[in-house]
Amino acid sequence: MAHLDVSGIDYFLSDGRQLLNGVAFKVGDGHKTALIGPNGTGKTTLLRIVAGDLTADEGAVSRSGAMGIMRQFVGQVRDDSTVRDLLVSAAPPRLAAAAQRIDDAELAMMEADDEPTQMRYAQAIADWGDAGGYELETTWDEVTMAALGVPFDRAQYRAASSLSGGEQKRLVLEALFSGPDELLLLDEPDNYLDVPGKRWLEAKMRESKKSVLFVSHDRELLANAATRIVTLEPGVLGASSWTHGGGFETYLKAREDRNARFEELRKRWDEEHLKLKELVNMYKNKAAFRSDMANRYHAAQTRLAKFLEAGPPEAIPLEQNVSMRLAGGRTAKRAVVAQKLELTGLMKPFSTEIWFGDRVGVLGSNGSGKSHFLRLLAAGGSDPDKEHQPVSDVDIAAVPHEGSVKLGARIRPGFFAQTHSRPDLLGRTLIDILHRGDEHRSGLGREAASAVLDRYGLAPQAEQPYDSLSGGQQARLQILLLELSGATLLLLDEPTDNLDLHSAEALERAIDAFEGTVIAVTHDRWFARSFDRFLVFGSDGKVYETKEPVWDESRVVRAR
Repeated sequence: MAHLDVSGIDYFLSDGRQLLNGVAFKVGDGHKTALIGPNGTGKTTLLRIVAGDLTADEGAVSRSGAMGIMRQFVGQVRDDSTVRDLLVSAAPPRLAAAAQRIDDAELAMMEADDEPTQMRYAQAIADWGDAGGYELETTWDEVTMAALGVPFDRAQYRAASSLSGGEQKRLVLEALFSGPDELLLLDEPDNYLDVPGKRWLEAKMRESKKSVLFVSHDRELLANAATRIVTLEPGVLGASSWTHGGGFETYLKAREDRNARFEELRKRWDEEHLKLKELVNMYKNKAAFRSDMANRYHAAQTRLAKFLEAGPPEAIPLEQNVSMRLAGGRTAKRAVVAQKLELTGLMKPFSTEIWFGDRVGVLGSNGSGKSHFLRLLAAGGSDPDKEHQPVSDVDIAAVPHEGSVKLGARIRPGFFAQTHSRPDLLGRTLIDILHRGDEHRSGLGREAASAVLDRYGLAPQAEQPYDSLSGGQQARLQILLLELSGATLLLLDEPTDNLDLHSAEALERAIDAFEGTVIAVTHDRWFARSFDRFLVFGSDGKVYETKEPVWDESRVVRAR
C-alpha cells in the first residue's frame, strides 16, 4: 500500500515571486498520476518538494510506503560516475548509504593499508550484506541485462557517460520498477527513450502495482499510461492545481468544459456585482432625500460587502500564447546528398538524397547513430564550405565517418541539441543573449528582444541566466535562436522532449510554415505524424527509407 497527499503547497522563489499557490492533490494506491503543465510552472520544483529536496513555504506532504525517485538529470550524466553509481542513486536510502561506505573504505585502502583501514573496509562489507546489498546485486544483474544486454559484473564500472541518454533512463527505470519502493516519483521518465522503450514504460506502469507520480509531455505516453492527470495552471500569484479523475483521452474535453464553466460563472458574478453596486448607488441617492431609505441603503451596503468578501469564482487559468516563426529561405533543390556514408562503428554505408522542403524523420533505437548523423550535418557535412557553417556557436563534436555527405548551395544548418548543452550561453541572461547577438545573428534592441521573448512565453525569464531555465524553457530559447539565425536546414535532435503540450503544437505549426528542409531525430509518435518520409537506422546496422514511421527496431546488434 502506498499513497501520496500533497496539501496546500506554496513556494516562493529567491527573488520573492510566488511559483506555487495552494497546490493540492492525492495519488491513490496503485494509481499512475501524470503531472503536466506549461514549462516553468514548477513541476520539477514540486517533485523536489515531494522528494524532500526542497521545503515548501506553506502546506504539507504526507505519504505511506517507501519512495523511489528518478530525477531529471538521468539521461544527461556526463561526469565520471559509473553504471553502479547510477544504480545506487535509485536504491533505497539505507542501501545507498551502505554503498557509499564501501566506496569510502576502498578509497581509504588505496591510501593506507593498515589494520584500522582494513577493519573499516570489512565492517562496510558486512553492513552492505546486512542491508540486503547482495540480494540487490542479484536484481541489478537482471536490470543491466534488460537495459544494456550485459551482466552487472561487466557493466558496473562502465562510465555512465558512455551510455546514451535512453540507456541511462532505461537502466534507472528498470531498477526502480524491480526495487522494493512502493511509491515512485519519475521526472520526465520518457525523455531519451526510444519508442520500444516508451512502449516498455507504458506496459510497466500499467502492470505495476506501485503508485506512480510522473512528469511527462509525451501525448502518446499520457494516453496509454496515466489514470489521473494533475495540471499545474499558471496564475498571477503562482501556479495552482487541477485534478482530472480520468485519462488523457477525456482530459482535453474535460478541461475545455471546465474553463467554459469558469467563464460562465465569472460572467454571472460580474453581472451580479454590477447590479449590487447600482442598487447601493440608487439607495444612496434616495437616502440623501428620504430618511426612510437609510435602512435599505445600509442593507444594500452589507449585501455588497458580503458578496465581495465571498470573492469571485475561481479564475480561468492563464493560457500560454507561444508563437514560433521559423522563416528559412530558398536553397538548392538537393539539400543533402550522402554517398556510401558510413558512421564509423555505428551504421553500414548508405546513400540518400534529401530535397529542399522535405520533412524527414530519423528513427531507430538508442545508440544506433541517429544523433551522430545529425551532428555531421550540423558541422557542414564531410567537407564543408564556408557557407555551410552552422548558424550558432553550439559545440559540435567531430563525427568519425567514411564516404561523404554534402550540403547543397545556400544551405545553412541550424542545430537543436538534445541535451541543450550550450556553453556559449551559460551565465548569460536571455535579454543579454538577444541584445548582443553574435556572428550569426544581429543583436536586438531591448524592446524588440522583450517582444520576441514574449512570443515564446519567455518574457518573465528575460533577466534569468540560460542555465537557470527549466528544460522546456531552454528548448524554446534554442528554437527562438534558430528563428533569428536565418537557418535554411533545421536539424532537430528530439526537439519535443522537454516542450509542454502547447509549445509542441506551436513547433509543429512553425515547421509546417518553414521555407526550407527539416531533419528531425524523434521518438515522439505524435510529432512524427507530420513528417513526409523517414530514414530508419535498423538493428542490423543498415539505414533504409520508409513512407510510414517504423517504431519496432531493436538495439543494434554489435559487440558490447
